[in-house]
Amino acid sequence: MLRRVTASNLADLVHDAATATPDKAALLFHGETITWSELDARVSAAARGLGALGACAGDRVAIHLGNTPDFAVAYFGALRAGCVALPVNTGYTADEIAHVVADSGASVVITSVATASLVQAPTVVVTASAQWRSLLSDRTPVDAVGGGEDLAVLLYTSGTSGRPKGAMLTHRALLANLAQTSEIDPPVMADDDVVLLVLPLFHVFGLNAALGAVVRHGATGVLTERFDPVETLELVRRHGVTNVVGAPPMYVAWSMLPDVGDAFTSVRLALSGASPLPPTVLHRVLDVTGHHVFEGYGLTETAPVLTTTLMSEVAKPGSIGRPVPGVELRLVDERGALVEEGDPGEIVVRGANLFSGYWPTGSEGPDDDGWFATGDVAVLDDDGDLYLVDRRRELVLVSGFNVYPREVEEVIAALDGVAEVAVLGIPHPYTGESVKALVVLADGASLSADDVIAHAATRLARFKCPTAVQFVDELPHSATGKVSKGRLREQNP
Repeated sequence: MLRRVTASNLADLVHDAATATPDKAALLFHGETITWSELDARVSAAARGLGALGACAGDRVAIHLGNTPDFAVAYFGALRAGCVALPVNTGYTADEIAHVVADSGASVVITSVATASLVQAPTVVVTASAQWRSLLSDRTPVDAVGGGEDLAVLLYTSGTSGRPKGAMLTHRALLANLAQTSEIDPPVMADDDVVLLVLPLFHVFGLNAALGAVVRHGATGVLTERFDPVETLELVRRHGVTNVVGAPPMYVAWSMLPDVGDAFTSVRLALSGASPLPPTVLHRVLDVTGHHVFEGYGLTETAPVLTTTLMSEVAKPGSIGRPVPGVELRLVDERGALVEEGDPGEIVVRGANLFSGYWPTGSEGPDDDGWFATGDVAVLDDDGDLYLVDRRRELVLVSGFNVYPREVEEVIAALDGVAEVAVLGIPHPYTGESVKALVVLADGASLSADDVIAHAATRLARFKCPTAVQFVDELPHSATGKVSKGRLREQNP
């Protein structure tokens, strides 16, 4: 059953679920069952406890935790107190944590015993400590402070170069995207669903599209702190998971396991985002489970979902589908004009789910008419389905000709012996830029740079072919498995 929502503050959703189904399981974690009424009480306690620490409405509260119930309690507690939640990547180094804490001006950091040594802030609260237990001791109900256009979440995006920037997401934006995805037919989620929460909650996809959706619909979330193919598949089987919100590396790993089909018998819907899912993997999952994996596209700045193949008449491999209800989307050229039919263009979007710009000034947000340029290039097919071409900011300009790295990467990835590849532009004295490929070889494979270049030359125009090939042991990845081009550029200036 779909839930009618009138909340203005995202934390109101927890209270709404607790009112509707107080004794129903909200979160399952390592044998522990937390009901909606229990979660609501802990959220109120966290809100009251943050106030006792001196955190006021608008203050930033950094949450440096894995996928545990404490994350949900701290997150919704901060929002209920009127504070701004700042989820922090648990893979960050001490220097990276220091940057986001200093840049955001966070007054409180909530972290775990294992990571407390990495954190410095005016107030550091360690979960599983006496201080944390004391913080959660007063469970008197607390009314939510603020909402609507108030800043709710500050998420630092990896970007393509330089230091991460904080994307400012209001309660309005986060609630709007939950409402937009709830209007998809058939429904993405309902109150009787059991959802695997394995994507990191510090990432917008796991935070709002997964955890946020569970709370909005009063469903049940199965938390796990890390992705292990065998262990997570056992969770799917044990808890009768109906909804999987995942990323490509998960489906790649699962598709290799002999019992994935049996484990997926309870699954109603499998979703993938964060990066493109290789068509071969999509077909393999379909063959062994009988399930289509529906792909989506979105950004931190859009809270996050913009398109999904659930909106398409047919979920086509390689497509990102069509816009979700309430999102306007168009493809434009360098001058901002609509592209000709069949031509690639930058995706620009408009909707209530858009962010308010980057911290702290609101710079680079939607324009005066509400449109936001994503930096992604896509093409529309004859049926109206979208296909990502590449990132505009990642274009390589060779003698005035555009080279889309993804096109080159797909060609090189098809070469036997290549496990993974990333393409960057490098300076060239004659052409301005040329193409460089960083290649990870499969175990036991033996290839030379000439082999890679010769293979590319059979599939690509000369100006698109790499002029340099570097073999590396691994490529840097984001938390959701996407190759981090920003870190690659830092390593390959």
